[in-house]
Amino acid sequence: MQYIGGMNRRALLKSAVSAAGLSVAGRQVVHAAIPKMKITRVRVYSPERPNPLFNQSDLVVTVETDAGITGVGEGGSRDTLEQSAGRLIGQDPQYIERLWQDMTRAFFYPPGREKIDAIGALDLALWDIKGKVLGRPVHSLLGGMVRNFCECYPTGGIIPGVRPGMSVVERARATMEAGFRAYRSGAAEAPANGAFNSHERLNKLFEESAQVREGVGKNGDWCVDFHQRFDLSEAIRGCDLIKDLAPYFVEDPVRDEAFRDDLPLLRRSAKVPIAAGEEWGYRWDFHKLVENHDLDYVRVTLPNVGGITEMMKIAAICETHFVGMIPHFTGPIATAALIHALGTFSGPLLVEYTYSGRTIPHLPVWLDFKNGKLYPNDRPGLGVELDLKPLKMVTEITQPVTARAQTYFRPDGSITNW
Repeated sequence: MQYIGGMNRRALLKSAVSAAGLSVAGRQVVHAAIPKMKITRVRVYSPERPNPLFNQSDLVVTVETDAGITGVGEGGSRDTLEQSAGRLIGQDPQYIERLWQDMTRAFFYPPGREKIDAIGALDLALWDIKGKVLGRPVHSLLGGMVRNFCECYPTGGIIPGVRPGMSVVERARATMEAGFRAYRSGAAEAPANGAFNSHERLNKLFEESAQVREGVGKNGDWCVDFHQRFDLSEAIRGCDLIKDLAPYFVEDPVRDEAFRDDLPLLRRSAKVPIAAGEEWGYRWDFHKLVENHDLDYVRVTLPNVGGITEMMKIAAICETHFVGMIPHFTGPIATAALIHALGTFSGPLLVEYTYSGRTIPHLPVWLDFKNGKLYPNDRPGLGVELDLKPLKMVTEITQPVTARAQTYFRPDGSITNW
C-alpha cells in the first residue's frame, strides 16, 4: 500500500536545517528555512466513483518535488489541470502567491471558473507541501485557528438518529440532537427530470418550514435552499412567507446569472438573511455584492475560488464588511483544506458537510469530525494521508507549458497582465 502524507520528518528537518545553515541541538529545530526545491511532476488520479461535475470534481492531484516531498490537492479536470500544472514544472513550490499569479495570468485569456478550480486544486497541494516542509498544519501558517471547531449543517450522508420514513419534524429534531448547528431544508427539491412547478413549491414552503421550526425547537437553527430555481418575484414571495419562522439563511434564492442585478433588488425587500455563491469563482465574481451588503453570507468554497491563496483574500473582504462565510461542499480533501483556511476567519462561519458516516477508500486519514463539528488537527500540511491503491492515474505532467504562454513582469519583478 503506497501512502502520501505520512512523511520522514527527520530527513525533512535535516534538509531544512542544511538550507538554513543551522546546527541541531538535541531533537528540536527552533528556526529552519524552507529548503530550495523544484517541482518535478504533477499527477492526477481519479477515485473509484468520480464526481462528473466540473466544479465539484474530486480528482486527486499530487505535486511532487525533487526533495521527496509531495503535496496533495483536489479538483479540476484533465485539460485544465494539464495546462495549469505545466506552469509549475521546474519552479520552487515555496513561492505560492507568485505561482498562483503565473497560473492565472500567463495565458492571454483570463481563466474561467473551471480553470480557476484547477488552479485551486494545485494551490491546495502547494500549501500542503509548505506545511509538510515546516512540520506544521496549514492553519498555523495562516495565523492560527480562531475557533475551537467549525460548526456544520448536513447535506446528505448518514446522520445518527435519522432513519427512512421519518417525518420532517423528526428528522430536524434528530439532526440537532446529533450535534449539528442547523437543519437544511430543500424548498426547491423535485424529482430528477420531473416537472418543476415553482408556484406549487412555494405553496408548500411555509408548511414544510413550519415543521422544520418545530423540529429544531424555539432556539434551534434551520436554513432553506431555494437552489436558484425561483425567479425574482417568486424569491421575494418565498422569503416573505417564512420570515417569521426565523431561518438562519435562505440559500441561492435566484439564478446565478442574475445575482448581480437581482440580489440587490431582493435585499431591499427580503427580511431574512441571504446566502449565495456556491457556483462563484474568485473574488471578482462577487466582491461588489459583499461591499454593498447585498448578501449576508458568501457560499464560495475550495478549490473553486482558486485555492487557499485566494480564499484568504476573500475572507479578508468578508471580514471588512462583516459578511459571514458558509462554504459549499466539494470533495473530501477540499473539505479538509476548508478547516485550515476558514478556521482562521474571525467572522461567522458554518460549513456544509456531506460526509457523515462515510468512508473514503483513498483517504485513511483526512478529517476530524465528531458530533456535528469539524475539529482542527496538528498533522503537517493539510493533515490528509493518501492511499494511491484505490486510485486510477489519469495523467501526469513533467514538462513545462510554454506554448502561447507568457509572463510579463513589472520592473520590480512582480507579475503583471499579458
